[in-house]
Amino acid sequence: MLQRFGELILSRRHEERLKLRGAFEVGARHYKYIVMLHFFFFLSLLIEVEVVKSSMPPYWPFLLIVFFFAQGLRYWSILSLGDRWTTRIIILPSEPRIQAGPYRFLKHPNYLAVAIELLALPMIFGAYFTAITFTILNMLMLRVRIEVEESALNSGPT
Repeated sequence: MLQRFGELILSRRHEERLKLRGAFEVGARHYKYIVMLHFFFFLSLLIEVEVVKSSMPPYWPFLLIVFFFAQGLRYWSILSLGDRWTTRIIILPSEPRIQAGPYRFLKHPNYLAVAIELLALPMIFGAYFTAITFTILNMLMLRVRIEVEESALNSGPT
């Protein structure tokens, strides 16, 4: 959770700088639902682990490796976007789409990384309800978000 708060601070700094350069936000209407999804993910995980007393499966070390792989992919994505990375969809119309790092291979590697994290982290602790529920909710949210983001990115320079 502390990691996510730090990312929100970094995102806010990037947003302010991007807007000074002429950037604008798209998809603001659904952003609050993404924040809520992540908040309730952590709450559900804590409840399932502490109240329901789920237990770690014997294959948890493999899941931990998967989780750390996702972390690596997410931070590679963040570093590749540099000061253009935010948690919101901020479009800088004067700049082409980033094609460096994992973006050479995938259009949305950060979203893939987060999806893997939302599945793997709860499974490490045997919190299968949280893993399944929030993976499905995240997939539904990403359908909306990626459509909005792709539309905005495709309307600018390539």
